[in-house]
Formats: sequence, C-alpha cells, structure tokens
Amino acid sequence: MIPREVFAETLLGFLAPVRAYLEDPQVSEIMINGPGKVYIERRGRIELTSARFNNQEAVLCALRNAAQFVGKPLDAQNPLLEARLPDGSRLQAAIAPIAPEGPCVSIRRFLKHALSLDALMAGGALTEPAAATLETLVRGRLNILIGGGTGSGKTSLLNVLTGFIPEAERTLVLEDSKEIVVQHPHVVYLEARTQTTDGEAPVSIRDLFRASLRMRPDRVVIGEIRGGEALDIVQAMVSGHGGCLSTLHATYPRDTLTRLETMALMSDVELPLTALRAQIASGVNVIVQVARTSDGARHITHITEVLELSPTGRYELRDLFARTYRGTDASGKQRSELLPSGHLPNFLPALHSLGLDLPRAVYLARDQLAAMQ
Repeated sequence: MIPREVFAETLLGFLAPVRAYLEDPQVSEIMINGPGKVYIERRGRIELTSARFNNQEAVLCALRNAAQFVGKPLDAQNPLLEARLPDGSRLQAAIAPIAPEGPCVSIRRFLKHALSLDALMAGGALTEPAAATLETLVRGRLNILIGGGTGSGKTSLLNVLTGFIPEAERTLVLEDSKEIVVQHPHVVYLEARTQTTDGEAPVSIRDLFRASLRMRPDRVVIGEIRGGEALDIVQAMVSGHGGCLSTLHATYPRDTLTRLETMALMSDVELPLTALRAQIASGVNVIVQVARTSDGARHITHITEVLELSPTGRYELRDLFARTYRGTDASGKQRSELLPSGHLPNFLPALHSLGLDLPRAVYLARDQLAAMQ
C-alpha cells in the first residue's frame, strides 16, 4: 500500500500548475475551466491567472489521482467527483460526458486557521453589538440557521459561532467534507461518505445525524443541510435538542425557511405541510443571513427571529439586526452598517433565566424606536 504522504505529494505534483495558489493564504477558491483557463478568487475578487495545464489529459490525470486518493470512482459512468485534497481543501469536478468542453474543477481552499471574530468585525461583516448578540444566542442554546449564497461566508461564520459554545459542552460536528474547526477540547467529527471503489456502503448526513443523537451530544453542528435530513434536524430541534447550528443555501431569511421546508419534504416521511411548517417555526429560533456584495465583501445582512406561525400558516419573522446601505465610496466599496432594529425578541425572558442578556445597543435602539412612534 502506498504511504499517504507519498500519495499526497504525487497528487500535488499533478496539480503543479495551481500549487502556488493552493499554498497562498489569500486565495479562497481555484476554478479550472479546462486546461487553458484557470481562475482564482482572492480577497473576494475573481481573476484570470496565467496558470495552464498542458492539455485535457493533464487535468484528468490530476482528477484520477484525487479520486484514487479518496477511494472514489471517476469515469464516464461516474463523471462527478467530490473529494478532499491532502490539506483538507474541497474539490468538486465534472468530466465528460457531462462536461463536453473539458474537465471543470473547483477547489475551495481549506483555511488552516479559522476566521476570527475580530477579523469579521475589522472587515465590516458585523458590528460589536451584533457579535455580542450572536454570542448570547449561541450560549443561550438557541437553534440557529445560517443562510446565504455560494461563497457568501456561511461556513466561515459557522466556525466563528462554534467558538461561543461553552468548552464544557460535548459537540458533534457532521459534514460532507471537513471544513469546520471547533476550538474546544471535547468535540467529535463525523464525515459522510459516498459509494467508494471498494464497494463500501455510503453514509449520509442523515445517517450521521441519527447516530449523533445517540452519542450524548450537548450540541450538534451540521456543516450544511442539503436533503431529507432536514426533517430529522427540525424534529430534533422541536423535541428538545437545543443549540443546533447549521447552514443552507438561501438568499433571504424567509427563503431560508422555505428552502428548509422543501428539503424536509424530500424525506421519506409524509407529513402534512401545515404540521411541517409549525415544527419549523417552533424549532428554528434564529436565522443569520450572509451575503457577498458587488465589491466582493462578505457581510451579515440580517439577524432574524423566527416567530410563531401565523393563523394563515405563513412564516412570521422579525429582524433583530438588519444591514443599512449608504451607497459606495470613491473606491467603489459599498458603505453599510449592521444595526439593531429596536425590536426585542420573544425569547428574551428565556435568556434572562440563564443569566444572559443582549447588549446595551439593542435596548438603546428599542428606546429610539419607541420615541419615534
């Protein structure tokens, strides 16, 4: 059997044209659109590079090696590959026949050091009062979903939020590919698995979640909700498993709930829509919405409370923080600030019962709102 270190170095040899970008801490994504076009995302901006592979076969050789590294098939019958590189970076690739113009590859860089709260505040992603609020919500064991588009910073924010989990709590992290790094001594990482070339049975996030509930978790962190496991997660939230954290793809807070609903309906359990919505409204406490703006910056746009379902069966939401935009500066950078709305959440008494409270800025905004009415 080839030693892992030798295999890793061989794979990086096949990726030599882009190896410099794999080692550049400012590069977050590498996109290979065939052998002659390599793009990178650096500091939120996409740029075309001078990197080139010799031909399509050179790209395919790299992908076959990556597939072998993780024990997955890659051929005309299995033209999609999701893999992890030796440094933990996530690779997604497509080859012929579904990529007729040549193999396409996207490599999401794995950050060895998770983005810090101070870095998010320095970059304008959130303010100090918003950060203090998020810390209170996590410590208060509220169920929080992070919604956002591709590349909007969902996983980076999830990493930051896990830092607010008290160290004494046992945390289970479930992912398709390892990206979350919890800075705690008592954490268990579980990773899903697709069908392998050795015939090993696949293990889904849903399988992992069901198993995790029997492993005495204080917290369950799911890297991303993608399918029918949504129903299991919602029902766990409703049945007393507080403090769940996860992400999903959605553009606005209301979209986050409707997408969660859609994925829950993909489950093999038939549930009336009204009952499902009632469970979602009861189980999910807070939505944190993130977005990438036109200037490449990643921001939190909303911290939103999920209220009880309306009498007509509609989701009711209330923003606790919302981003206010004030145009662009001379360099083309958007000027904005995440501000408290002045509304206090319904779960505030529950926080008080745990000895927790929201920052003073939230109460000042409440007073200002009352003075205006």
